[in-house]
Amino acid sequence: MTTLPDADYFDQWYADMAGSTSRDALVARMLGLPAHLRSTSLLTWEGVAEVTERLRVPDGGLLVDVACGRGGYGIEIAQRTGARLIGVDFSATAVRLAGEAATERLPGGRAEFRVGTLLETGVAARTADALMCVDALQFAVPPLAALQEFRRVLKPGGRLALTCWEAVNPGDPLVPPRINGVHLLQDLTTAGFADIDVRERPDWRAAERALWEAVVVEPEPDAAMRSLQEEGRRSLETFGSLRRMFATATAP
Repeated sequence: MTTLPDADYFDQWYADMAGSTSRDALVARMLGLPAHLRSTSLLTWEGVAEVTERLRVPDGGLLVDVACGRGGYGIEIAQRTGARLIGVDFSATAVRLAGEAATERLPGGRAEFRVGTLLETGVAARTADALMCVDALQFAVPPLAALQEFRRVLKPGGRLALTCWEAVNPGDPLVPPRINGVHLLQDLTTAGFADIDVRERPDWRAAERALWEAVVVEPEPDAAMRSLQEEGRRSLETFGSLRRMFATATAP
């Protein structure tokens, strides 16, 4: 059985990022992100616009960002839509960094960040107008339980948007077990969502490849860059075995 990274691992991962300008500059350049957006995932700038559009967050509504990392994507979408934001992550370091970023970009107490997990967000039931989860569903054991938690948090009519990966051939031994466990259409249906739309995004996947190909030839100035390079090498080894996915749905 594969052991998933724990909160202590991610605390150090995020702490290393906070001290690395090289990592953020490279990721921003390759994903087309502005310098202010501190990404810990692989969603492109065009992808941010698509997620924003599909979430349909009302002005003043509540947006929940699960596995928010340093808060970059959720803060950006809350700023665009006028939403209130709750970010949840199981790394206390990520939560702290997200709160610092929100102070600069979402003044007036519109953002709150808290420690929680994909399976236990700590957000009250039926309170969110929209919920996003970027590139993290595969860390839930099982992913279906996370989707059930997302549905619990959403109001009737609330919108879900998530990005992740699936195996091209389910059960492929080259694919990490956590990715082999992701079955979006099946699990969204089982979790009780409606208006389910699951689509492959080869353009997002191409941006990923370009990032990984760039990062493996960059110098290694700090721990965050070395970690990114290791991830890039692993990803390129099995690149053709994964599909980049974007799913949206509505809570009935």
